[in-house]
Amino acid sequence: MSTTDLGIKNVVLVHGAFADGSGWRGVYENLTARGFRVTIVQNPLASLEGDVAATTRVLDKQDGPTILVGHSWGGTVITEAGNHPNVAGLVYVAALVPDSGENSAEQYEGFPATPNFVIDVGDDGFGVLNRDKFAIGFAADASDADVAFLRDSQVPITMSVFAAPVATAAWRDKPAWAVIATEDQAFSQEMLVHMATRAGAEITYVSASHAVFLTQPGVVSDVIATAASNALVIAS
Repeated sequence: MSTTDLGIKNVVLVHGAFADGSGWRGVYENLTARGFRVTIVQNPLASLEGDVAATTRVLDKQDGPTILVGHSWGGTVITEAGNHPNVAGLVYVAALVPDSGENSAEQYEGFPATPNFVIDVGDDGFGVLNRDKFAIGFAADASDADVAFLRDSQVPITMSVFAAPVATAAWRDKPAWAVIATEDQAFSQEMLVHMATRAGAEITYVSASHAVFLTQPGVVSDVIATAASNALVIAS
């Protein structure tokens, strides 16, 4: 597919908690091979405001309509940052999808617990995923080498970010798509479906772990390409 075939050529990828942008490498390579212009945000993971600001700086540099993609905590970030005028559509990848006035922690209320997703919180208020539970909780379908790299390159997140509310949910005004990993151990299936359905997202299910952004780059890229082809049509 050449760039002349694309409805939207710009894609911005936003990583989640406990990770950095390197996990998007497969999606990046897939999409750039198709002719997309892809940029990856590096979130500080110290506050919602800071992560939204980091994403906004990248969106400011886009030269036209953009598909904004978020994994996990990145879903909360794009829900706020997606109000940027360059954003034409949102893609949620195993992601949180809060509404206006809601915070991330509230999304868990009323849904089954995920006991394999264990966060160890230090005295400084920063959390990382438990080393012993990391593989099963985050990336059960990844190779041993990828699991080790992800585990050992974790980026701690300030746990207080999960209490920070979104001011205005961008999905209220912009089309959304969602990738739901059926073997996700971070969020329950009921929770993921509820959030995506409420946002009016077109849902794609894939057998994968929470690390679906890394382990299923082809599926994730296909959803992003679909969003790029259809977002402007839907908006009109």
